[in-house]
Amino acid sequence: MASPATTQTIRPLDALHWETSGAGGGPPQITGVVAAHLRLLGARPRVPSGAGPSGRLTLSDGGFAPVHAAAAWAPAGSGLVDEATVQAATGIMVVHGRRDGGPRGLAADYAATATAVLTVQGLLAALIGQARGTGPSQVTTRADRAGLLAVSQYLAAAGADEGEAAELAPGGPPFTSAEGVLFELETLEPGAWAAFWQALEAPVEAVRAGWRPFQFRYATACAPFPAALHTVTRSHPLGRIHRAAVLAGAEVCVLRTLAERAGEADHIGEAGGTGEAGGAAPWSLRPLGTGAAPAATGTAPAGARPAPDRPLAGLTVLEAGRRIQAPLAAHLLGLLGAEIIRIEPPGGDPLRGMPPACSGISARWLALNRGKKAVEIDIKAPADRRRLREMAAGADVFLHNWAPGKAAQLGLDAEDLAPANPALVYAYTSGWAGRLADAPMGTDFMVQARTGVGEAVRPRGEAPVPSLMTLLDVLGGLLGAEAVLAGLLLRERTGHGVRVDSSLLGAADTLTAPALRRAARGDDPRRPAGFRRPLPTADGWIAPADAAAAAVAAYDLRHLSTAEALAHLRAHRLDATAVTTDLAELHHDARFAGSISRDAHGAPAVPDPWSFA
Repeated sequence: MASPATTQTIRPLDALHWETSGAGGGPPQITGVVAAHLRLLGARPRVPSGAGPSGRLTLSDGGFAPVHAAAAWAPAGSGLVDEATVQAATGIMVVHGRRDGGPRGLAADYAATATAVLTVQGLLAALIGQARGTGPSQVTTRADRAGLLAVSQYLAAAGADEGEAAELAPGGPPFTSAEGVLFELETLEPGAWAAFWQALEAPVEAVRAGWRPFQFRYATACAPFPAALHTVTRSHPLGRIHRAAVLAGAEVCVLRTLAERAGEADHIGEAGGTGEAGGAAPWSLRPLGTGAAPAATGTAPAGARPAPDRPLAGLTVLEAGRRIQAPLAAHLLGLLGAEIIRIEPPGGDPLRGMPPACSGISARWLALNRGKKAVEIDIKAPADRRRLREMAAGADVFLHNWAPGKAAQLGLDAEDLAPANPALVYAYTSGWAGRLADAPMGTDFMVQARTGVGEAVRPRGEAPVPSLMTLLDVLGGLLGAEAVLAGLLLRERTGHGVRVDSSLLGAADTLTAPALRRAARGDDPRRPAGFRRPLPTADGWIAPADAAAAAVAAYDLRHLSTAEALAHLRAHRLDATAVTTDLAELHHDARFAGSISRDAHGAPAVPDPWSFA
């Protein structure tokens, strides 16, 4: 079919409407975020704006056939009935709890938020498929699959041929100054790490022993460095700590509160307030040029119309990404059918060798990059940059997460590539999206510290602590893929290329939106003390559903096995599930029967997060 288009289209879902019906569309924690994102993308509800979504969601009009979306926590009978039980079963609790020495729930609705973004991705992909000749009419997502995707790197490492390169033991930032101020430290260079601690007169052996766990905390979700380092920072005022960081080339970020974040100017949304979206959109889309797209771009090759479950088949994505955010975004686009070509430095991505390995390749690297093609390009060399520009001239998407300003310096920014390919979707996944003038280094833990995530993931009565699970890198990758899909749909409707920008800051604001709304009203933004704390049994842990937590807390289950405890609670009609404590055992977990497979290298692989029909 021809691409549905309107001459006035300025957002991907302009002229489309959504409505809900029935009772199977998904929990409000999921569908509320879906509705907020659909609004930001231009769709309008058919129901009064004050009515919350309660059933199956249908997106229609604008020249498109209706697309239906349904979201659920998990299959019926699995025992996974809400955010708490999904976090417990999928391994989120055990990964998040590594720094504390035992499983802990995230006080924010992480699995629900990820599921919502995946649902919007599915809807956008279905519309792109329609515009390109065929597309699914039904998209189904589940929070249990979103949870498995969130821990996929940790799961892959647990199933590798060898052990971790760094110890899995309790410990980690933040640090505390002499005034009692909590702060995060960040550097990617061992020399800067050593210089910072030397300036504070830390013991040499502690500095040396601390670097490896600090360096690998992104991979292990814990950082058991020597206690002497915490002792050192407590003996110095924050001013001296800041000066030491500046001189060493490291960075320090004081943990901000949710109330502080809610009051910042950049957080005001499109309508002048926080609203349902929880603030500004987590991405931005800007048309590139005004020329019509080349006829062949965005169209499947003759005789190769994309299958309904692979709506991006025939599209090419160039990905120049490192670590998690951009590679995960490209990975999701690949699952939707696009051909992904990774741009790697001479010698290949060094992260391919990051332990632990499966068949000689990093298990974590495989979790994000399996199935991609790779081309080695030295972006510092003029000839290779010309080669990259030529590749971009024939691509549909160029995606990167380089440092701010680097693309422009290399002559590889959107304005540099658009003249040769006016239909290009140019995607930049960054830390801050240029929204904060005083922003520190744009890494996961620094963004968590700066935006109040440390408060949002811990209940009242506990010190704010950013999670050492890479919450924002993963959610930022999901939002990056959502932004690219929005850009591709906008291109189909207008014939113009699009620049899309997403960020870890957008991920943080999306995750903490409910808490930020409470803070903006002057309410306590944090969840009650003890919220989502698993309970010990004789041989493990159980996690009660949020609605059952108060009743379950009245029982002493420590003398019962996990199976006995769950049976006891079921007899009293109380929902709970076993907490996964060993990710390697998820393969055999009846709650995920047949879901987790192994790739060609033997690395564990989680199921696709969407089902299309």
